[in-house]
Amino acid sequence: MKKTINFIAKPQNNTMTKWLKSTAFAALLILSSCETDLDKINENPNDQASVDPKVLLTYVSKDAFQINGDNMYASRMMIGTDGENTYQYMKWNDASFDVYTKGLLNTVKMMQEAEKVNNKNYTAIGKFYRAYYFFNLSLKFGSIPYTEAAKGESGITQPKYDSQETVMAGILSELKEANDLINTNDKIEGDIIYNGDASKWKKLINAFRLKILITMSKKATLGSYNIATEFASIAGSQSLMTSISDNGELKFADVADSRYTMFNSSGYGSSLYMADYFINLFKARQDPRLFTFAAQTTGAKEAGKPLTDFTGYNGGNPTSSYSDNAALITAKNISKVNDRFYKDPTNEPSSILSYSELEFILAEAAARGWISGSAKAHYDNAIKASFSFYQTYVKNPGQYFSGFDVNQYLATPLVLYNDADPLQTRLEKIMTQKYMTMFHQSQWTSYYDYLRTGYPNYPLQTGVSAPFRFRYPQAEYNYNSTNLKAALTAQYGGNDNINSKPWWLQ
Repeated sequence: MKKTINFIAKPQNNTMTKWLKSTAFAALLILSSCETDLDKINENPNDQASVDPKVLLTYVSKDAFQINGDNMYASRMMIGTDGENTYQYMKWNDASFDVYTKGLLNTVKMMQEAEKVNNKNYTAIGKFYRAYYFFNLSLKFGSIPYTEAAKGESGITQPKYDSQETVMAGILSELKEANDLINTNDKIEGDIIYNGDASKWKKLINAFRLKILITMSKKATLGSYNIATEFASIAGSQSLMTSISDNGELKFADVADSRYTMFNSSGYGSSLYMADYFINLFKARQDPRLFTFAAQTTGAKEAGKPLTDFTGYNGGNPTSSYSDNAALITAKNISKVNDRFYKDPTNEPSSILSYSELEFILAEAAARGWISGSAKAHYDNAIKASFSFYQTYVKNPGQYFSGFDVNQYLATPLVLYNDADPLQTRLEKIMTQKYMTMFHQSQWTSYYDYLRTGYPNYPLQTGVSAPFRFRYPQAEYNYNSTNLKAALTAQYGGNDNINSKPWWLQ
């Protein structure tokens, strides 16, 4: 048996152990990693030459839409009190390429199986997931394997690295192809995101095209694309989300392997607290979404303060030592993360791109002059959509939102959007409110928005800057060093550190 499952780099043993837990996907690995006659496989009922693409779609969707808690620390939303969290103190190092041997490998397999049954929708959704995975990988590292990635079956086990511009332009083209392919004729089974609704997938695909373009806001062009022109073309002619029912989100269920990501998390129940920077934005605006994220301080509970009393909430300083923040626990003056996040098996859905986020993207584009129309209208719609999301999905919303009027909220000075304000003032309003919608949502989007716009203005320790990226995995140094070193020389002068600025931020 000749192993060729190492499409990017040799996975660590624990990764392989997790990988082999699913028999369906273990069969796929056997198929891709053994030099075996396919006819013999077809004769063996224990080996599968084909797997229904619906099985792969379910697996990929569940993997892609999970919540990542690390960004909550980096984005100044949560703090730890039982030790120094590397994300909170901006000291992270390398990250993993595991997504190549998990999400991307299964995405490619799904597309291959879709070709066998001539189902264009699985191919289109596969292109969306490829774009999603490569987008996040490139933002995390910079240059990455793209054109030669996930081609182990073709004998490419040490793929070259492509520039960040090549990756971003390439996935933008893949999404355009996906938009053209998606149709209402081919069934989409195994779809835990949109229950087989091709029109909603089309809206998500086009929204993601806009997300890529707005993320590249520091650039005028992306490959052959003029960024502003392409944005205006998509926004003006393509199907886009129109309500929270179009959200690209995973709904959780109280059954095995389908529960909320943080359900029964011991860490969430013991040592995770709210950051004062995040909490204070809500307190200053009298924003009741705070009550859905944070728990009252122990002191406020003991004093019998109402749940909706903003003075009953306080956070810890994300730039202070964890021991200083732990002292706030003793003083009964710090809010834990709301216990529903680890006690409720369902909670609200996990979104990778929501209608609210899309409206913020359109608001920013209008503010920048990329599209015509009212930036304020998009901004207001985005905020209304966020409140609608929490009022729809958070259980017993009346205890948090009773008497709340979103139109009055939009008219308050700290929230009101004024088209006559300078661009930077308007961008700060948009990015701050966008940030306030993303507790446990949209993964690292808030952090990347901060890197490219400077808003909202994260508090940092003296002498510490916010990292621009992660270091490449050690496994790449071990198994793909020639290509990795060439990429490092081309983009970072050979230096692989977290403060090396990638192309998209230059």
